[in-house]
Amino acid sequence: MLKFDVVVIGAGGAGMMCAIHAGRRGRKVALVDHATVIGRKILISGGGRCNFTNIHAGPDNYVSNNPHFHKSALSRYSPGDFIEMVEKHKIAYHEKKLGQLFCDGSASQIVDMLVNECEKTGAQFFKGRIIKEVARDSDGFLIHTNTETFSCQSLVIATGGLSIPQIGATGFGYQIAQQFDLKVVETNPALDGFNFSAADLSKFRELTGVSVDSIVSVNKAAFRENILFTHTGLSGPASLQASLYWKKGNSISINIAPDIDPVGYFNERFADGSNKEVKNILAEIIPRRLAEILCQMENIKGNVSELSEAKMRALTARLENWQITPQGTVGYKKAEVTRGGVDTNALSSTTMEAKKVPGLYFIGEVVDVTGQLGGYNFQWAWASGHAAGLSV
Repeated sequence: MLKFDVVVIGAGGAGMMCAIHAGRRGRKVALVDHATVIGRKILISGGGRCNFTNIHAGPDNYVSNNPHFHKSALSRYSPGDFIEMVEKHKIAYHEKKLGQLFCDGSASQIVDMLVNECEKTGAQFFKGRIIKEVARDSDGFLIHTNTETFSCQSLVIATGGLSIPQIGATGFGYQIAQQFDLKVVETNPALDGFNFSAADLSKFRELTGVSVDSIVSVNKAAFRENILFTHTGLSGPASLQASLYWKKGNSISINIAPDIDPVGYFNERFADGSNKEVKNILAEIIPRRLAEILCQMENIKGNVSELSEAKMRALTARLENWQITPQGTVGYKKAEVTRGGVDTNALSSTTMEAKKVPGLYFIGEVVDVTGQLGGYNFQWAWASGHAAGLSV
């Protein structure tokens, strides 16, 4: 039997951050993971450059059944704190847009940094371990794997969510929560775009590859970035952001001309005596293929001078408030994160410890705290890992 003060199951970003801060306190830490490659989600993030934080990260960038839970951890470990570690390791980085920070080089630099910091504290990695059973004993916990048994006083679950199963994501963390009678908030794929209904797909199939600057709104949340029409639905940053707030049956509203007053735009063309076709007038402000599809949908043909008031109103409404009801989201295979998870009401917001199971902690994506697109989920991994690391 291998004895440790702390066993962290899951050697991803949150798990390594927890191990770093626990190890700095003199705790003997084991990081146990079923994967043979450490930090695979970090390695594939940001197109291989890792969007490792967002300088604007704050409580309003996260979704949870308890909107206040994550405030404590985020306030005690800021983006600046992680940036300090990155700079200490001389990793060059840049802001891409909207506060999103990426490595100039490879995401492997972030993994190497975290592994290095873990090893400096004496934390040990045990890769390729399949957990067979987790049990409590008089001293804490026993973790039986395919090769050995670990004992520890503190057990940290940092196993992530269900997103991207092709790199090893599983529901193991939720199973552990349920084993110890902790509630799990319903999980759903998020930050993964939308699939059209069959009817919409037949209308918009020709738009595959079209991208347009838009405002996408759903359930009081709104995001302005590009949307991208795909062969199955909508992708692009604005769509991915909206998927975090979307629930089955909801419609989404899309403004595809956010810088234009459509009514004023068409009235100007009337006043100018324009004889251009409506689809060509539209193509001045949105992609041509999209302009043609909108005209087909509203049965509009001919010149702008022939456009009736009723059809102009219908067309401008489509530009400003195009209502689409998706069939669903793309699913866990493409979703960047999992919404939902271990109920935060069961955890201490200060330490991440289960209130009714002393010594058991949950951190990172496995918890019901999900960030928006753009480095926010990594910041939650760092912050929640830091919070637990100071307590285990």
